Order: sequence, then structure tokens, then C-alpha cells
Amino acid sequence: MLSLDAPSTRWVLGVVLALFGLLVARAVRKDRKDYQRFKRFDDTADRQRMFRKWLVEAFVSFGGSAAVILALAWQFVPRLLAAVRDWPIGRWFTAVVGTSGLVPGIAIGIAVAIVVGTIAVVYAVRTTADVPTIGDIGALLPRNRAELGYGAALSVNAGLVEELLFRLAVPALVYGVFGDAVVAVIASIVLFGGLHLYQGAWGILGSMAIGALLMVLYLATGNILAPIIAHALIDLRSLVLIPVIVFRVHTKAAQQS
Repeated sequence: MLSLDAPSTRWVLGVVLALFGLLVARAVRKDRKDYQRFKRFDDTADRQRMFRKWLVEAFVSFGGSAAVILALAWQFVPRLLAAVRDWPIGRWFTAVVGTSGLVPGIAIGIAVAIVVGTIAVVYAVRTTADVPTIGDIGALLPRNRAELGYGAALSVNAGLVEELLFRLAVPALVYGVFGDAVVAVIASIVLFGGLHLYQGAWGILGSMAIGALLMVLYLATGNILAPIIAHALIDLRSLVLIPVIVFRVHTKAAQQS
């Protein structure tokens, strides 16, 4: 962990931010190439190999990046939260929850809304192939029982490592470099959206919108566990609930893919 008062801290974090930017750029190019190849796969064994590859790579690269960044910039996490709560809306919100203790209720309410809303929407379209999705993710949907477990694993993994990285670590890193909470919040949301370039323009915009909501959830509660759970539930909707409720993939053996 770097010293808050050391003159070199901002420069060190700036180098780390530049390196992380290069990592994201490389991931964007690689994911786009891999996804185009993945969409041509018909054999479930090939699809499962790619699922395993994505699962390991995301855990190592994003999880590792989050660990390194937080080891260096952890001291800026509370400073960023304090800066956000000094915004006019932040002061109002802090005053409200400080007197009524609404934070746990907000987190629980959002989680319940996500779960109930997700199940309701998916159930409503269970008899049609026109399933609501954000961006070009149709090829990612599991096609049989063998792939369903990967859908669940990818969802939980994304909820964990992407929230630790884009809602906790990256904002702290950017704040440590620029000292501006607005820049830190916006930069993390834009980077998160850009990471989904392989899903097309709607995928980027949708991911930015979801990233913004998850950021609000984190900043409002001050607890990273809330957006982790919400993110995992959102992805489980796409990669587990839709395949099970709409396409009944849990009834299909691997050889039927």
C-alpha cells in the first residue's frame, strides 16, 4: 500500500492506470476475436472449452488486477466514498439514511426487485424465441445441461471479479491519480462498458447503464457485496434463467447440441 502523502504516489498509480488501460484494450481485442470464433462453434465440446478458457482468464486477469490495484490504492477507497458523500445529493442521502437506517433496506429492496423482475420477465416470454437481451449475447446462452453449469459459473465469477475491479479497485485507482470523484466514477463506468465491445453498440450502452446502476448501489450502501450479488443475479438471468425457462436446456443432453 502506498503512502497517501508520498509525492511519488500519484505517479506510481498513474503508471498502474496506464498499464491497466493497456490490459483492457488487449482484452477488448481478444474478446472480440474469440467471440466471433465462438459463434461459429456447433460442437458443445468446443463451446465448453471456450467457456473454461473465459472463466479462468477472467478470474486470473480481472481478479489479479483487482488484487494488485487494491493492494496499492486501498487507502483511496474510503476517501472516494467520502468525496461522493460530500456531493449535494450525497449529503442529502447521508442525512436521510443517518436518521432512518435505510441502507440495508435499499440493498435488500434492489436485490428483491432484481430477482422478482427477472423471473417475471423471463417467465412472461417463456413461449417465444424473442427473448429480451442486452447486446449480442445470444451465442453465449447455454444449449444443454453440460453447458448450463458454465453459465452459472461465468455469472458468479463476473459478479465477483468485475465488481471488485470496476466498482471498488478502478475508481480508487483513478481517484488516487486525479483526485476527482466524478472522474473516478465516470471512468470506471466507461471502461466497464467498453469491455463489452464484442456485444456491439447496444451491449456497450447496456453495460454502461448497468454499470452505472451497480455503481450507485455501491456508493449508496458503501458495501461492495451489494453490487456483487446484484451483478451475479443479472448475469444468472441471461445465462441460466433464460436457457432453463425459455429453452429448457436442462432437459437436453450434450449430444443434442
